[in-house]
Amino acid sequence: MTDLPSDLQSDLPTDLPTDLLTVLPIAAAAPAARRSRQARVVWGSRVVTVGGDAPVRVQSMTNTDTVNVIETAIQVKALAVAGSEMVRITVNTPEAAAAVPHIRDQLDRMGIDVPLVGDFHYNGHRLLTEFPACAQALSKYRINPGNVGKGDKKDRQFAQMIEVAARLGKAVRIGVNWGSLDQELLASMMDANAARAVPWDARQVMYAALVQSALHSAEHARELGLNPDQIIISCKVSGVQDLVAVYRALAARCDYPLHLGLTEAGMGTKGTVASAVAMGLLLQQGIGDTIRVSLTPQPGEARTQEVVIALEILQSLGLRAFNPSVTACPGCGRTTSTTFQVLAKQIDDHLRAMMPVWRARYPGVETLRIAVMGCIVNGPGESKHADIGISLPGTGEAPAAPVFIDGQKAMTLRGAGIANEFHRIVEGYIERRFGSVTTAH
Repeated sequence: MTDLPSDLQSDLPTDLPTDLLTVLPIAAAAPAARRSRQARVVWGSRVVTVGGDAPVRVQSMTNTDTVNVIETAIQVKALAVAGSEMVRITVNTPEAAAAVPHIRDQLDRMGIDVPLVGDFHYNGHRLLTEFPACAQALSKYRINPGNVGKGDKKDRQFAQMIEVAARLGKAVRIGVNWGSLDQELLASMMDANAARAVPWDARQVMYAALVQSALHSAEHARELGLNPDQIIISCKVSGVQDLVAVYRALAARCDYPLHLGLTEAGMGTKGTVASAVAMGLLLQQGIGDTIRVSLTPQPGEARTQEVVIALEILQSLGLRAFNPSVTACPGCGRTTSTTFQVLAKQIDDHLRAMMPVWRARYPGVETLRIAVMGCIVNGPGESKHADIGISLPGTGEAPAAPVFIDGQKAMTLRGAGIANEFHRIVEGYIERRFGSVTTAH
């Protein structure tokens, strides 16, 4: 009993077994809850709530020239169809600001009501006031306190942007970034730190400056008349541990919804892993109300890859369900055939391709669990845990593939057409289980 805390030991009978697993249940792991305000990002009848009791939202950003209306609208549509619930676009020139209403019109004609977020730096005060149609077409403004001007201009230009947002009822993200941190604030905090009896590490001063910049700007926005429920905050850095430290401090000091993301996460595996680790750690602690994976696309890679990764992060944590999950073994010396790998990819690709149609036709299909296993070691067991699973024969095993449906062995497939037959079985299962929901309504 020595492994138990002393206060628990005293409450337990003395004749209990020494194996702790028979004494106390193992608590299930789940993301913690954090109470925050709830913002509303609106376009027409589409309302995307952020924070409060809303699910963690997925955001993305285009990399097109905003002036190119058609190209930008096409990419926004692709990101929205992939699962992005808000799409940010660069608004950096008068020409870009003039293009925003036309992008919105194109999206509306295509039936895409995803809210657009305007990304402003340096001249946002001028663009929002001189192009009122742009200000109206955007559903949310991203303002970087480090890039709104210096000295007296800073307060005046920040106020101009906030006043537009308050008048039009737009949500605002106060987006601080350590690559463009307010240098006047940082310098003053560095000076104050140098005067300490025991100065902080320079990195700790940087953390404090990021948080103070965000919170001070949010407070100033409220003083200027912005509804506090329409304020979202972010403090982006590029290091995993730095992000965790900053957001823990931020979450402890405010109740605004928080937008998570590593700035310049990187390419490919590095960017994917860093984003998943950083956001996974914070989301498990209940920190984060929207996320974006700032992935640098590899040559030829679709921009939508950043959305796919964001969805997978949330689904892996059990926070949301977007697509049916396909469990597949990694392969080993018992699986010299690539049949199970090919089948797993075919099934996964097919499910993802069909989800835009299936979400409406088969409500709940996103919770479906499929297992495609490569040999007898874990194949039957994993297949039983899934809604529908197949255990393909490994090296030296009999050329037969048992199929399990709802935990029970339903049939055994043989021959060269196993893959096609399993496809048909999956389709039939989806129709029977989830099609009945539509029929009932």
